[in-house]
Amino acid sequence: MSPTLKSNGYQSGFGNEFASEAIPGTLPVGRNSPQRVAHGLYAEQISGTAFTAPRHQNRRTWMYRIRPAAMHGGFVAHHHPDFHNDFGAGPVPPDQLRWSPLPLPGTDPAAAAVDFIDGLFTMAGNGSPAAMAGVGIHLYAANRDMIGRFFYDADAELLIVPQQGRLKIDTELGVIEIEPHEIAVIPRGIRFRVSLPDGVARGYVCENFGAFLRLPDLGPIGSNGLANPRDFLTPNAAFEDVEGAALGQDFELIGKFQGHLWRATIDHSPLDVVGWHGNHAPYKYDLRRFNTIGSISYDHPDPSIFLVLSSPTDSPGVGNLDFVIFPPRILAMENTFRPPWFHRNIASEFMGLVHGAYDAKADGFAPGGCSIHNCMTGHGPDASTFEKASNSDTSKPDYIRDTMAFMFETRATLRPTQQALDAAHRQRDYQQCWAGLRKHFMS
Repeated sequence: MSPTLKSNGYQSGFGNEFASEAIPGTLPVGRNSPQRVAHGLYAEQISGTAFTAPRHQNRRTWMYRIRPAAMHGGFVAHHHPDFHNDFGAGPVPPDQLRWSPLPLPGTDPAAAAVDFIDGLFTMAGNGSPAAMAGVGIHLYAANRDMIGRFFYDADAELLIVPQQGRLKIDTELGVIEIEPHEIAVIPRGIRFRVSLPDGVARGYVCENFGAFLRLPDLGPIGSNGLANPRDFLTPNAAFEDVEGAALGQDFELIGKFQGHLWRATIDHSPLDVVGWHGNHAPYKYDLRRFNTIGSISYDHPDPSIFLVLSSPTDSPGVGNLDFVIFPPRILAMENTFRPPWFHRNIASEFMGLVHGAYDAKADGFAPGGCSIHNCMTGHGPDASTFEKASNSDTSKPDYIRDTMAFMFETRATLRPTQQALDAAHRQRDYQQCWAGLRKHFMS
């Protein structure tokens, strides 16, 4: 096989049992681990949940691969000062926090090239991999393919949200290609490599330490609406049979385990799965296919109506991680303040902007930027947006077009990292966006 995997299409559906083989006859019939696997392959299972988890929650995949995943050198600590789970134990400021986009790596040929892993920058988080609860939130900015390099995260599943530039993600189970307005989810333990078809890329990554992401129940909404299961795509099998020596280079495997990075040599590509079946698999989703709902009379429902995926906790209705989007939509409510209102939440919010403008902020919140509004910290529209919305003609619908914002919401306080608080791209005057709100009260 070529050292570059070729995309072989996708299978649709969410959380189903999938089966795919790159060479016919690879998958055994009637058994998972036959005495001899076809084509001289090895059988290997990866489990994302406890063996005894209820059937509808169980995640596992059988792989039929050229070499077992156990074949690599010993791990040694790998230093990456900007990508970590050190969320600190000291005081967390209750301020509203906002950042401009993470600067892209320089285009100067003499400057160091930065791949997807080296380009990760940790912003905030809570919980820990050890507790198997909480999240880690990171930005990425890269200008180089991962060459001879592979990564896996034993601590979390990864939710990747591109903002600029496409990503080609070669995984053990196949190829996923995403662009801005699409997302990808890489399960715990799945090894992958990222290349940049456009030469440069920037976006957001959320590590989910808790229960795996799933579609929310619809309740009174009924059987339709929000994200449709059939729009989630899982890759078909694609593999490469290549050794580092044949290409004149050393390969390395980077693993994230218990909040730290580790490096091991590996003499072959671990993306060598010829066939697989199961549901512990990466997937992609196009956010533009989200079926947005809302009020058509007065007022508007809570932003939970924009929920795409949720990682639940042991408290019903309370999320370890809720992934919410604010896509193009039509606002038709009459005699209503249409933008998001002023509010304080028990939950904590990290917001990002993929494209366009966010309807609650007139300026300052740029694509690639982000904000944190923690538990019970007041926030809402800036002064310009408030004045405009308070005086708009609500007898006519408002068409919100050409935008895509999102939110990582979590029940626990988001603890910003020290590097995020000290970052040059932090907007230290963010609170000034509310300074122009005038007193309208008349006794």
